[in-house]
Amino acid sequence: MATVTLKGTPIETSGELPKVGTKAPDFTLTATDLSSKSLSDFAGNKLVLNIFPSVDTGTCAQSVRQFNQEASELKNTKVLCISHDLPFALNRFCGAEGLNNVISLSDYKEGTFGKSYGVNFITGPLEALHSRSVVVLDENGTVLYTEQVAETVNEPNYKAALEALYA
Repeated sequence: MATVTLKGTPIETSGELPKVGTKAPDFTLTATDLSSKSLSDFAGNKLVLNIFPSVDTGTCAQSVRQFNQEASELKNTKVLCISHDLPFALNRFCGAEGLNNVISLSDYKEGTFGKSYGVNFITGPLEALHSRSVVVLDENGTVLYTEQVAETVNEPNYKAALEALYA
């Protein structure tokens, strides 16, 4: 279990992020076209997992925008934006914003991604949503970098995440 804050108030998550150097846990998430996507669907690509509570909040929306901008310059890299939002909300947001360099995925069906990556909030007003985190994987699914943002209203360290891709 990890503890982060929401506007200074401690809240706990269901576990810890995967350790750097380990294989990332597999997942099955729902894409905006309602198809299922798993880690193996992205084999051979470097991945940035942008994990957040809800695209309908300012900080989460900004993280999707920022990673969308950064992703346009990345080679052999996919940015997966992952939350509990319904696929319809993710599709609406990206469509309205003209964001097409990220892949939005939802953990709404089973919530197994949040459990296996240790990011589900288990206390506080955001209980059952994901804590703001970034996990970077190499082409073989090995974890290169992780960040669980200590204060939920803050943005992740984009620079550190992207630098991990080429370290």
